Amino acid sequence: MRYPEDHKEKVGRRIVEKAAEAIRAHGIDGVSIPALMKRVGLTHGAFYGHFRDRDQLVAEAVRLAGDETVERLLAAGAGGARAARAAGAGARAMLERYLSAEHRDHPGQGCAIAALGTEGRRQGPAVRRAFTQVARGFLRQVQRQLDPAAETDTPTDEALALAARMVGAMVLARLVDDEALAARILRAARGG
Repeated sequence: MRYPEDHKEKVGRRIVEKAAEAIRAHGIDGVSIPALMKRVGLTHGAFYGHFRDRDQLVAEAVRLAGDETVERLLAAGAGGARAARAAGAGARAMLERYLSAEHRDHPGQGCAIAALGTEGRRQGPAVRRAFTQVARGFLRQVQRQLDPAAETDTPTDEALALAARMVGAMVLARLVDDEALAARILRAARGG
């Protein structure tokens, strides 16, 4: 049976998508290649037809998770987004999305940095480079929400502080097993 030309690419993309979700939900070391491939409906051996090694897959999954973070949690929504950002509401809306109970409770669909940042430092060079790219993209997007007219990708100290507050609050809110305290942490980080 012949597959369409883009079959391998689509299958590889599906593996990366499942890996991005799984590593955010269970951690980098919490996901085995055999289990991941089973979730995709493929054999363990098929993995090597798509990836050189585990680090390549993890790096691609981290990048995809970073792109999804920007898309789902940081970027302004459709419909009136320019006007909202111009009025300073873009940063406020970003904080509301990012520092929400929904984001806290669903790390598999959430921010790669908040879910995996502490693990990134212990990974190999390819995965660390991917985390660096994701962190830079995160900081750029926070900067854009604070100042849509900025013509530089270099984040200000204000953007760096806000990004650190967002990620730190999410990590801390997920860490505590007290719902009321977790909600207070997110509310305080949102500024009320």
